[in-house]
Amino acid sequence: MGSIVINATPVELWPTSDLEEIQTVIRTVYKQVLGNPYVMESERLVTAESQLSDRSITVREFVRAVAKSDFYRARYFESCAPYRFVELNFLHLLGRAPQDQKEVSEHIVRTTTEGYDAEIDSYIDSSEYQSAFGENIVPYTRGGSSEANAKQVGYNRIFAIDRGPSQIDSSVKASQLVYDIATNSANAIKPSSATVTGSGTEKRFKILVAGSKFDCPRRVSATEYIVSASKMTPQIQRINRTSGKIVSITEI
Repeated sequence: MGSIVINATPVELWPTSDLEEIQTVIRTVYKQVLGNPYVMESERLVTAESQLSDRSITVREFVRAVAKSDFYRARYFESCAPYRFVELNFLHLLGRAPQDQKEVSEHIVRTTTEGYDAEIDSYIDSSEYQSAFGENIVPYTRGGSSEANAKQVGYNRIFAIDRGPSQIDSSVKASQLVYDIATNSANAIKPSSATVTGSGTEKRFKILVAGSKFDCPRRVSATEYIVSASKMTPQIQRINRTSGKIVSITEI
């Protein structure tokens, strides 16, 4: 396998940017935020593009519009496993992989309790986004830089979810990091795979759910599910199909 090169060259919109440079910014936002797709003319956000061109919105607000678009929602929120949705939000909007189980759990809980828009806003309104990209730099993959990786494993994890320009992110529906993050283990750099395989020594996690409709009628207000790391994503999918709300995910 050849080496994978992460392009960390910032693309920025300047007050003096001409029309061609504005179009470069727009194309770069689509490629970064939407995960290297082919965007048809009918799928482009014409109004948001116009607002960016006349400077009535910043690049950050254009990124927000793209991340909240029907295109993004259909391909990543509605079609991918919850863990995959979160890990790609980190990649697309913050340019890095999630660091640990706590970070992923917070975003899964936010998505299930506060909704899709709140989950997207939590990245774009974060101090990390503002520090890394400000108002007018297009998000880019920062996995090769030390400031984007509070832990050493972050370097490897970015390669697991960012496979370079040949991969369209929406083609992979399953999480690439669920086992490694759940067990706090380092992942090997290898070709991506949609299959997550556990082991006899993998850790277990407790998922606390409120309002689940499993096994109705039910008199208690909360339910606990104990799952192995490799079974976590299927269990989360099952919970989401029942209108249950995930309160917390903790290692046991």
